[in-house]
Amino acid sequence: MRSLLIIGADHLGNIPKKLGEIGYKEVLHLNGRKVQMVKRKIPEHIDFILILTDYINHNLSNVIKQRAKEQDIPICFAKRSWSSIHQVLTTV
Repeated sequence: MRSLLIIGADHLGNIPKKLGEIGYKEVLHLNGRKVQMVKRKIPEHIDFILILTDYINHNLSNVIKQRAKEQDIPICFAKRSWSSIHQVLTTV
């Protein structure tokens, strides 16, 4: 089972459904707007992290990058559009 943590964007729309179609069985989402989200931990069972660069707290982005590196979790960045997300995920 592949799991994905998405950080950024207020609403995902049909993105989780499309991610399920390409093999991601669990999709967790943090909108990344609130400063307090910096304190949240990355769940242990996460296989991949996707940061949506639209509307994200830059400090949170930096903290997540560091934690992902420490936990050896792959991370990538995309805009909040399915074409951008799909392109990034298929090249990983």
